[in-house]
Amino acid sequence: MTHADAWIVCCEHATRRVPAAWRALFRGQRALLDSHRGWDPGAATLARAVARRLDAPLFLGRATRLLVDLNRSLDHPRLFSELTRGLSAGERERLLAELWRPYRDAIEATVVRHLDAGRRVAHLSPHSFTPIWNGRERRVDVGLLHDPSRPRERALVEDLRARIRSREPGLRVFLNLPYRGYADGLTATLRARHPTPRYAGIEIEVNQALVARPARWRALVRTIVASVGELATS
Repeated sequence: MTHADAWIVCCEHATRRVPAAWRALFRGQRALLDSHRGWDPGAATLARAVARRLDAPLFLGRATRLLVDLNRSLDHPRLFSELTRGLSAGERERLLAELWRPYRDAIEATVVRHLDAGRRVAHLSPHSFTPIWNGRERRVDVGLLHDPSRPRERALVEDLRARIRSREPGLRVFLNLPYRGYADGLTATLRARHPTPRYAGIEIEVNQALVARPARWRALVRTIVASVGELATS
């Protein structure tokens, strides 16, 4: 039996784009915008490639996470960055109305449509992470984030890890590193709202040190895409 009847791919931190209405906030902030805090380099490329391989719907964030973080809940202290946290309540609500709610609502509506039809959903969300954090190297190449208390998610990531490693045995592929897959995020929110085991939410984290090496990055994308493709048809 395959892992899912329906696949969904999304990328919360796809771009560092700043819509014209908010550009004044970013004067003198080019370095911050270009950093890992502004976006996830490589994540949108991987998301597009995975969605093409699966022939799955693709949802991409349309603006930098420094405006509002699409992967944070409304009560999360880092939903807004230091550049937007001090805006008026009305301006913050405008950011939610224009960016956060349309993105999250569209993904949840797609999930609900499949669940209501009795389908098993696999929701994949590519991200990338900075290789150095607090002065320490992160010895992870690919992280597969999930909730280990959910057997279907655990089986999915274990299968995916095995397939990635079979293609690149030297690749450092870990589960729930460098982050915990059950911490606050879109997949965690959807699990809470739709506790049925027919929903599985997986985040694929890739090391930005690999993204920065074009030939190596292209090879890694091919490896992940081929592994996901096998997973979808096995």
